[in-house]
Parts: sequence; C-alpha cells; structure tokens
Amino acid sequence: MRDLFSAPFIQPVSGLLQRYLERLQAADTVQLSAPATLEGVLALGQLEGAFLDCGVKYSRRFTAPREHVPRDEWGLPEPPPQGLGVFLNVEDETWSASELPEEALVNIAPVQTNVVFGSKNKAHAGALDPVLQAAALAAALAPNGRRVRSLRPFISLGLWMRGSLDTSYDPIHSATVAHLQDEGSIRTVPLPEVGDPVVDMMPGMSSRQLKRLSKAWEGMDVDQRTMALSELVLPCLTHPALSTPRLEELVWHRMVLKGHPQDVVSQAHKVQKSWPKELDKARLFASKTLDSWLQTGMLIPSEQATD
Repeated sequence: MRDLFSAPFIQPVSGLLQRYLERLQAADTVQLSAPATLEGVLALGQLEGAFLDCGVKYSRRFTAPREHVPRDEWGLPEPPPQGLGVFLNVEDETWSASELPEEALVNIAPVQTNVVFGSKNKAHAGALDPVLQAAALAAALAPNGRRVRSLRPFISLGLWMRGSLDTSYDPIHSATVAHLQDEGSIRTVPLPEVGDPVVDMMPGMSSRQLKRLSKAWEGMDVDQRTMALSELVLPCLTHPALSTPRLEELVWHRMVLKGHPQDVVSQAHKVQKSWPKELDKARLFASKTLDSWLQTGMLIPSEQATD
C-alpha cells in the first residue's frame, strides 16, 4: 500500500489527522461509534480492522442515524466513562479543518481539502470524508495489517455515497481511485468487463444489450467499443436522477477486485438496497455487515453476489 498520509489530497489536513493518530496511540482502550448506515460501517470498519491487526482494545457501537433523531436532539454521543471515544461522524456537514472544535472524543467529520493536478496545476477543492480519514489512520496504525489491506479497496465509497458526483466532478474521489489503482488495490475497467455488474444504478440501461455487448467486447477494437458503449448508455443520459459524472464512473471506471464477480460500487449498492428502515434492525444489520466484511474482505461474499 502507498502511504495515504502523504497523498496530495490528504496533505492539507494531515496535521488534524496526526493529532487524531496521537490520541489513538495513547489510548488504553477505544470506543468506536458510528451511525447505523452503510457509510458508518465503511468508516468504522477501517479503524476496527486496524485495531484487530495491531491488538488495540476497543468496543463497537452503532448509534441512531440522523433520520431517526429529532433535529433538536442531534449531536455527538457522550464520551465513554473510560478510554477514548471515537465518533465516525459520516452524516455531518463539511468543516474547515481549522474550525473543527476540539472535543473530548475524536470527532471524525468531513473536512475541506484540495488536490492540485492538470496541465495548469490548478487546485481543485473537495471534501475528505470520514471513510478516507479512517483509512489513513488505519494504515498508519497497522501499515502491514491483513485486515487493513483487505478493506483498502473500499475507501472511495464514502465519497461515492456523499452525493457530490450527483452535481459535478469530484476531484477527491478521482484522486482516491487513482491512488488505489496505482498501488494495485483495485483495477478500473469499463462496464462490459465486469463479471456481474448491478445495472439498476443506471436507469434506462438494457441488461440484455449489456450482456450481448459483453460477449462481443473482446473481439472489438477501441473505436467499436467506444461507439457501442455510447449507444448502450444513450437512454441513461436523459434520466434526471443520474448525473453525467456519476454515469461516466459507472460506465468507464468500475472498480474491480480479483476473484469477485461484482465491482466495488455494485457491492455497496446491493447492500444499501437491503438496509432495514427500522432502527433496531438497522443496527443489527450494520453489525452483521461489518462482521462479514472484516472476515471476508468483501461487502457481499462471492456466493451471494449473483443471488
């Protein structure tokens, strides 16, 4: 794995993450908590995997998501009576790192960051979400940890689910995917090269036409592939619920893992669709999802991918 702390999109907030890391390293025991949502699982799981890899004593707790809490009662959980509390605040608004207040517990909320790229070396602003922050901390705690490595391919999903891609290009998401690809954690492939993609994320997509294109894909040249894919996704372009940046990612940059038929985003989408609405069931589902992910390294085990 390449060092996330030194990644250009994390450098603007590296000081904040270093303070979090020092508090984690100094703690005798840690209570991890996050809302009982898929984003909460993705963020909490990164740190739990690192704690298991390096032997940190910890407990886990899933809190009520914001939709289950009255607006005037929403806030940070109480710090634990002993040890350090860490809250993966995946439902918070984006903060400036310099304005994020110091709390008794480690409050990992979305923070502003930027990345410089392009021929003009222009700075592109974005957000560093709690999943990415937790992944950077996890890799610093257990850089050679087995679980840290197995959960690594999923660290861009927090940004994928935050919704910025629904309105515009997200430079931090793109930089994260490039980082994962460069270090070998994932491969990015066009849609026809995915073994068993979920297509209902793309309203208007014809599963039958996609299957025909996938069978013919290997024998097509670059121009033929480009034209065929353009024709395939044309009905999707008119759907108001799907932005062009998100559609481009779904068509040209599917993140795949060796040995699994479904790409990373398809796995997340399938889990999200199964998420219970009731609070108690959501907490139990979150815990079971995290247990399975830590054990298998996949949000959906291979044998369930085609169910």
